[in-house]
Amino acid sequence: MDMIKTKVERFVFTLLNLLIYLHKPLSYEKELLNRFILLYFTDSFRTKKNLTLTQLAVSGYDLVSYFNNDSPQKGNNVHAVVYDAATYYFASEENKNTFKRAPEKYLPQYGGWCAYAMARNKNIEINPEAYLVDEGKLYLFYKTRWNNTQLKWLNNPTELKQKADANWQKKVEQE
Repeated sequence: MDMIKTKVERFVFTLLNLLIYLHKPLSYEKELLNRFILLYFTDSFRTKKNLTLTQLAVSGYDLVSYFNNDSPQKGNNVHAVVYDAATYYFASEENKNTFKRAPEKYLPQYGGWCAYAMARNKNIEINPEAYLVDEGKLYLFYKTRWNNTQLKWLNNPTELKQKADANWQKKVEQE
């Protein structure tokens, strides 16, 4: 089924691009087609990574700040980097350059999805201020006033990490 979906997506994408090229649409038509393409194709892309529809990762928080500060900092689009089809914001030019030198070091585990939820084989949005840096890796969590999955993770990190790793590997292989 995934193979069929991929072929259909490629066909639709190619067909839409051909229509744009041949038709020379007006600007509003072009905008509508671009939005359709973005919404249609980012939905399947987003299953792998936790991104907004504009491909912004970690709700715009500075990934380097998770490792260097007492608390994460909100990034700024002035210091943006596109890496592996995702956009990352940074609080400073220094943090942006640090990320560019070794991006894999700073990327969150499980595509930026909640680590606890990944252990339960679910893709759940995160609260960028609920996090853990463990053994040089960034784990993000879902957190509300009534539910803090980071605390649940800390009760049994070894078992939950093994489950999350296995579930993430399956998701990556399905893509």
